[in-house]
Amino acid sequence: MNIFRLFGDLAHLASIFILIHKVQKTRSCRGISFKTQALYALVFVTRYMDLFFRWVSVYNFVMKLFFISSSCYTLYLMKYRFRPTHDPSIDTFKIEYLLGPCFFLSLIFNYEFELTEILWTFSIYLESVAIFPQLFMLQRTGEAEAITTHYLAALGLYRALYLPNWIYRYLTEDVVDPIAVTAGLVQTGLYLDFFHVYFTKVLHGQKFELPA
Repeated sequence: MNIFRLFGDLAHLASIFILIHKVQKTRSCRGISFKTQALYALVFVTRYMDLFFRWVSVYNFVMKLFFISSSCYTLYLMKYRFRPTHDPSIDTFKIEYLLGPCFFLSLIFNYEFELTEILWTFSIYLESVAIFPQLFMLQRTGEAEAITTHYLAALGLYRALYLPNWIYRYLTEDVVDPIAVTAGLVQTGLYLDFFHVYFTKVLHGQKFELPA
């Protein structure tokens, strides 16, 4: 594992801890898209179907288990414990517009037409666009709490750090994963507008507000 992937994984872990801390501390899931969290849970479940029959390392096993369990725990908090604080009237992005194309692409563009491989490919495509409902909610409300923006920033940083990771692996191991790289570029691109506002406003102590 190289340092870019390590810091990318740490940023991913940080995003999850920030999210759960935000929900538990404020006792509210206001500003958080349940649909995005459900998509991430689906991403982890379909990607890590091999959790108990394909051993890589202790690190790999623990990370897989953590991502699945933490995403399910987040859904529990939003769906049951703090359900009254979630407003479905602003979490309205139609996720079928994401699920259908991602599944279709996974059937066509994959490395092997086998169930676990198709599910892995589906999870890669889906992760690249899973943030759409959250960004759509931000667009509708036009603003967000600071801690919510920190969560999104850490999540975006995680994916951005995987770009130099792929470059490093190509240069040192001659390894290229076209599916993961393409999806990663798409995912990183979706964060560009958010990062612009985050760096120019939030990090300067101003409220996160999208331009009118």
